[in-house]
This record gives sequence, C-alpha cells and structure tokens, in this order.
Amino acid sequence: MRPDLTAFAGLWRVARVIRHADGQVARFSGQAEWRAEGDGWRSAEVGTLTQGATAFEARRETLWQADGDTIAVSFADGRPFHHIPPVARPRATHDCPPDDYRLAYDFTAWPHWSVRWRVTGPRKDYRALTRYARITP
Repeated sequence: MRPDLTAFAGLWRVARVIRHADGQVARFSGQAEWRAEGDGWRSAEVGTLTQGATAFEARRETLWQADGDTIAVSFADGRPFHHIPPVARPRATHDCPPDDYRLAYDFTAWPHWSVRWRVTGPRKDYRALTRYARITP
C-alpha cells in the first residue's frame, strides 16, 4: 500500500529549537506550506531564525514522495535525504560523512506532529526539535 501524503496539504505553524553541544541555542519560528508537486509534495518552510541577539529570515524545503510502502524525503533539489515508513513513530538516518543524522518522527497527536534530530560528527554536534501544528483557514 502506498502512503497517502495528502493529509499534509496546506499550512502548518513551525517551531524549532536547536541546542548545540557548546550550549548555544537557536530558535526558528515560522510556517510551512505543503503543496502538490509532480508525484509528491513540497514542504516550504519560511520564518525567522534567532540565535543570541541575531535574527534573520530562514528557509528550508523538502520533497516528500510515496516510494513503494515508504515515504522518501529528499532535499529541495531532489537529492535523497531519508525514508520513513508510514507509522506513528518512524525513525530514520542520514549518513552524510563525516556527520551522522538520526531522526525520530512522532505523528501520534495528529494534526500536531514533531521530528527530533540528533546530529553528530567532527563538524556538527546538536539536537533539534521541530513541532508542527496545522493552521486552519
């Protein structure tokens, strides 16, 4: 059975906290729009990233597509990022030598959901938590 991604369509409020191993904390606040694109869905996040006294506009896009019985999540340019099964609490990894990404999604409180990141390596060492909540028209 192919995963049905149409439930993501529309606008979402996004709140992200990034905690670096050195103690620095960054926060992203904005929204994501999920729109159909080709045979998948593009998630375009736009908002403000604040770290210390500095704030600036930040953007991130990903592509989500049904791939057999999994969901393929790709970077905006189509490069593969990771796959997740369509379950309540999927986990994923992304090997990006020399750094390692581990992700844990939680869809149990839909239409509120989250993803936790743990990124380690010689260049990166942080944890991030992103929470999504549907914006109803």
